[in-house]
Amino acid sequence: MAKRNKRRPMAEINVVPYIDVMLVLLVIFMITAPLITAGVNVDLPPADAETMSTNDEPPLVASIDKDGNYYLSVGDSRDQSLTEDELIALVQEQQKQNPKLELVVNGDQNVPYGRVVRLMVLLQKNAGVESVGLMTEPLEDN
Repeated sequence: MAKRNKRRPMAEINVVPYIDVMLVLLVIFMITAPLITAGVNVDLPPADAETMSTNDEPPLVASIDKDGNYYLSVGDSRDQSLTEDELIALVQEQQKQNPKLELVVNGDQNVPYGRVVRLMVLLQKNAGVESVGLMTEPLEDN
């Protein structure tokens, strides 16, 4: 008598293809995540921040008034209204003279937020400024 070969159901699952798919998805998300994030890198102080440390060099101040005009000043000297190209050229010239020069943006409170961001992007991408700070008035205690 021939013995019948009974097949029993196999209770194992091969998970290797699932692991391969998960690793491919992980790589895709790791590559696309930084591309989705857009913005301007700004070093903002905490709410109860102290004033900037005063070095020997006064900071370079890029200003925008309520009419959208750009100004560049070193310390207390304020120049005339500048175009975007003139502003970029002056900032680059100042950075060549002193690479450790601090740069802050001083925006009028009536300037739309988009214009201040545009100035910051202009300084970072076109003028090569690595870090841009924001200038504010200290809060008055009532």
